[in-house]
Amino acid sequence: MRSKLGFAAALLAASFLSTAASAKTFVFCSEGSPEGFDPGLYTAGTTFDASAHPVYSRLLEFEPGTTKPVAGLAESWTVSEDGKEYVFKLRPNVKFHTTEFFIPTRTLTADDVVFSIDRQINKENPWNQYVAGASWEYAAGMGFPELIKSIEKVDDLTVKITLNRPEAPFLANLAMPFASIVSKEYADKLKADGNMAQLNQMPVGTGPFTFIGYQQDAVIRYQKNADYWGGAPKIDDLVFAITTDAAVRYQKLKAGECHLMPYPNAADVASMKADKNLKVMEQEGLNIAYLAYNTTQAPFDKPEVRKALNKAINKKAIVEAVFQGMATPAKNPIPPTMWSYNKSIEDDTYDLEAAKKMLADAGVKDLSMKVWAMPVSRPYMLNARRAAEIIQDDFSKIGVKVEIVSYEWAEYLDRSKAKDRDGAAMLGWTGDNGDPDNFLDTLLGCDAVGGNNRAQWCNQEFNDLVKKAKVTSDQAERTKLYEQAQVVFKREAPWATLDHSLSVVPMRKEVSGFVQSPLGDFTFENVDIAE
Repeated sequence: MRSKLGFAAALLAASFLSTAASAKTFVFCSEGSPEGFDPGLYTAGTTFDASAHPVYSRLLEFEPGTTKPVAGLAESWTVSEDGKEYVFKLRPNVKFHTTEFFIPTRTLTADDVVFSIDRQINKENPWNQYVAGASWEYAAGMGFPELIKSIEKVDDLTVKITLNRPEAPFLANLAMPFASIVSKEYADKLKADGNMAQLNQMPVGTGPFTFIGYQQDAVIRYQKNADYWGGAPKIDDLVFAITTDAAVRYQKLKAGECHLMPYPNAADVASMKADKNLKVMEQEGLNIAYLAYNTTQAPFDKPEVRKALNKAINKKAIVEAVFQGMATPAKNPIPPTMWSYNKSIEDDTYDLEAAKKMLADAGVKDLSMKVWAMPVSRPYMLNARRAAEIIQDDFSKIGVKVEIVSYEWAEYLDRSKAKDRDGAAMLGWTGDNGDPDNFLDTLLGCDAVGGNNRAQWCNQEFNDLVKKAKVTSDQAERTKLYEQAQVVFKREAPWATLDHSLSVVPMRKEVSGFVQSPLGDFTFENVDIAE
């Protein structure tokens, strides 16, 4: 079934390229299917690329190519001296998309902003559980329900958010995909029609592209929003041709069936650079790949067992086999390009004999475990199956038997959150806002247990440090706190840190205007195609 859908997507993408006479159609060979189209519900970059970035806008946006928050739907804002009160002035006359399934009767107002955030933090909001089991994983993991005291409409174009405490990265957080602003008018219509689920299937936003349709696991179609507040895109149609195999994505790129692709196989990059019809962008990735032990399950509840397993992983072999050197072994839970990275920490040395002794000293023998391997390419792990096989072989050398398991991507993400999940799950992260909090608290804080914290690790010493850093405005002081938190992390070892990778983006030579994001996003509002 998957191969047939992939073939259908290829045909559809090719037909767009060959038949578009005057319209400019840009085809992105995306690496996977979105979990849905309501970005507040999810955390995966694949989903954000298909929903948050083309369809929606946020109060603040990141300046292209940077992690600097700049004006978005809010054209200006003020912050009180105590850091607890934020007042946002909205742009006037921002239009929501007009589609075949919804025709708006008004422009953006404060009602939309209040609704978009309140539904994620207020359990009494009828939209809080409109998708069964919805966890609003990002808002919950970042502690928004406890952080936000109130969100109020001052007038049609003014919103006031009051916090219970200062929050140093708050403005940057509001520029993240989960904080996308949805149409309250559209939501009200769907609720009245008894069709609330449609919000996650047929999105309406204020972003650069209007959603047209989605063929499951095959293709997503968008059309330019001529009324986009940021200026109409140069391309007329945007197509996501979902192509899970990196080798197939490359073949489509060479054949001209797509204009740009993410996450190439490392072995293909040299030939891509040599191809006169292609060009390749690359930069240091703001990312981490890791293996998260379930620290609530024996024997992984013992730090000494986790440390022993970490010493058995040959990270250099993973970097060579999976990335052919286009990555570096990771020792800390944040990348070395991020401020507050603790250079003084020493990594666990690869030492099989020491690992065996540590397991024996911990009373562990004949251990069998599962290692979860992602089914899709990600910037921080191009081939999770291959990495898992290397770990499987490494662990066998210390007497640990490994079964490699995987699931379809959306199911993988959902299942790996379970607090009773067995074994260790391979995952990773590309920073969403350039702040260490986005790694340390979002992935390892106590609020994120059962969500982004796949290790289910709640260490009070670590948690107190990152929470204190949140309410500290001085970056030098925050740096000291985060450096201490990394020491605790390394001592307790809830993860095996695997690698930090280069971000490599190949595209057709006729593509212009694409800006590579340090956050790993793929956005196309500024792209063009040479005639």
